[in-house]
Amino acid sequence: MTAPVLYDVQGPRGRRRVLISSIVGALVLLLVLGLAARRLAANGQFDYDKYKPFFTEPQLYRRLQDGLENTLHAAVYAMVLAAVLGVLLAFGRLSRRRFIRLPVIAVIEFFRGVPLLLLIFALFLAWPRVVHTDLPALWALVLALTLYNGAVIAEIVRAGVQSIPKGQTEAAYAIGLSRGQTLRMVLLPQAVRVMLPALISQLVVLLKDTSLGFVIGYAELLRTGGQLVQVLRNPLQLYLAVALIYIVINSLLSALAGYVEGRQRRTSARAPVAPTQVETGMGVL
Repeated sequence: MTAPVLYDVQGPRGRRRVLISSIVGALVLLLVLGLAARRLAANGQFDYDKYKPFFTEPQLYRRLQDGLENTLHAAVYAMVLAAVLGVLLAFGRLSRRRFIRLPVIAVIEFFRGVPLLLLIFALFLAWPRVVHTDLPALWALVLALTLYNGAVIAEIVRAGVQSIPKGQTEAAYAIGLSRGQTLRMVLLPQAVRVMLPALISQLVVLLKDTSLGFVIGYAELLRTGGQLVQVLRNPLQLYLAVALIYIVINSLLSALAGYVEGRQRRTSARAPVAPTQVETGMGVL
């Protein structure tokens, strides 16, 4: 069978046009970068004094390390809580009982629609006025990230579960599994492979959104970088360093996701088919 293609194979003339366009685009990009570098050099942004603190101030790295640790603490707490909340909300939305499904839909749509920054302010400023108990900046940030990302993850999980062929559900019902058991034991494990790329992308967004903690005084990485800028007076260099830290962390997270996805794919390919498995026209349980 011939494999389907998404586009027609280009001929010699088409390949030549693509090559010319690529060369022109690369030259334009190099020109823009050259003009930017020239402007930065004219403003003294390449002077040694701007980079000297990175070589002579060990306190700078300790402060950045403290900010990074605070960022990771908030991100890990929020990732775990958002994943649990997302799965619970997804199961509620997939419920056949209207008195469960409709309130869950309302909760998901509400927290997806409310800006994350507003949630952070509400938990940090309004919560103490309502319950007369102060909420630490860390947990105000974590709970806001959990509510927002949990609602988004719920939709990712729901879409992943609904993408599984109906034959899997029918086969699970045929061997006596309930609706809840089918979701937990059959559909969700298979949906994980489908939704893993979208789920990891959302976790990367969550990690970057921890930078919003600066508005409530949480000493995460971006706020720490801003405090250092006020002392060292080199904002371009320090914020570039902070951006590189975020890029490295997100790249590691994406690499981990790729490894897990590849491992799951290899495990599924090697898994033997047991003779007691229930087979249907659309899938195998």
